[in-house]
Amino acid sequence: MDLIFKSDKLQNVHSDIRGPVFMEANRMRAEGIDVLRLNTGNPATFGFGMPDSVRNALLNNADKAVAYCDLKGMPDAREAICAYHKAKGIEGITPDDVFIGNGVSELVTMVLTALLNYNDEILVPAPDYSLWTNSVYIAGAKPVHYICDEQSEWYPDLDDIRKKITPKTRAIVLINPNNPTGTLYPKELLEKIVEIAREHNLVIFSDEIYDRLVMDDLEHVSTATLCPDLLCITMNGLSKSHIVCGFRCGWMLISGAKDKAQDFIAGVRALCAMRLCANALMQLVIPAALNDPESTRAMLVPGGRLYEQREACCRELAKIPGVSFVKNKAAFYIFPKLDSRFNITDDQQFAMDYLHSKHVMIIPGRGFNWPTPDHFRIVMLPEPEQMAKAMRDLGDFLADYRQN
Repeated sequence: MDLIFKSDKLQNVHSDIRGPVFMEANRMRAEGIDVLRLNTGNPATFGFGMPDSVRNALLNNADKAVAYCDLKGMPDAREAICAYHKAKGIEGITPDDVFIGNGVSELVTMVLTALLNYNDEILVPAPDYSLWTNSVYIAGAKPVHYICDEQSEWYPDLDDIRKKITPKTRAIVLINPNNPTGTLYPKELLEKIVEIAREHNLVIFSDEIYDRLVMDDLEHVSTATLCPDLLCITMNGLSKSHIVCGFRCGWMLISGAKDKAQDFIAGVRALCAMRLCANALMQLVIPAALNDPESTRAMLVPGGRLYEQREACCRELAKIPGVSFVKNKAAFYIFPKLDSRFNITDDQQFAMDYLHSKHVMIIPGRGFNWPTPDHFRIVMLPEPEQMAKAMRDLGDFLADYRQN
């Protein structure tokens, strides 16, 4: 039999979060080496527990999830999601505009498959969460990365966005709050991006999975509130805010110019029908979770775990010569920069060397489609003192680290 090769559509697909550094860390752990894994935003592995509201909703209603449910999701769950987004200011929506999926990941792949033709282009941020870039490739289209400017709080560079729009551009992706930088976009910036989309008739994908994990008394503005005349697909879910990553609980909301997009929406519906329905057990907890914002909010204020872990990380990171960063305002990620003194030419090798030296796993910037080998992402989920120690270890490691 001849050799069998993967599809050409997968040639550029990569997932460094669970890539070579991750595999090496697993090898080390199998040998009995204790590795601190700062690669994945997976709160439960660091001692975070799901709220009682979620646990009770699941345990008390499990029998309701035995049968297939509607291909879009359970009515109670979709009504709760619709009410949540209405409360954020999105107008003209009903539960029928909500699609529940097995995590946002599944829905991103579905919705891009439904929209994109071969050789279409879609604007994706750099750095990005690689799910978006990978899903564009899988759809047979081309991701075009616009730069987010570290000197301007990691905000998207509007001139770069305009420069990269071509007749093939179909849509623009926003990740707000952002992964991997943890930045939060202000309303004024979103309005300018929406205006560019309006000028060029672009569909907007707004990934807002971290909208409930905002700190420092700041407010998240949902993109869809600013563009009722455009087609906007908002992505969200419970994985991080309610500590249920393994439930794979995500949804998308289609709003705005739905009357112009009925054929596209029919395509989304067809793809949802192919997999019959999303996991029904996880849908049981959606109304309870969205009616319990306090359990999430308690983590984000002084004294709360996410807040204190961020402070511990940033306090120690700021002491390391040659390392700079923009302090995150949301989520639990930060995307530091290594200056030229370290002569980093291979950021994956840097991550490997740190792993071998200090037994701490981070992800190189290449994993987020950052064009130069001078950044890396830290997941700030360990307890504050453990987080601080990891950063002190990084400082010790960098004290005499140079790449040839």
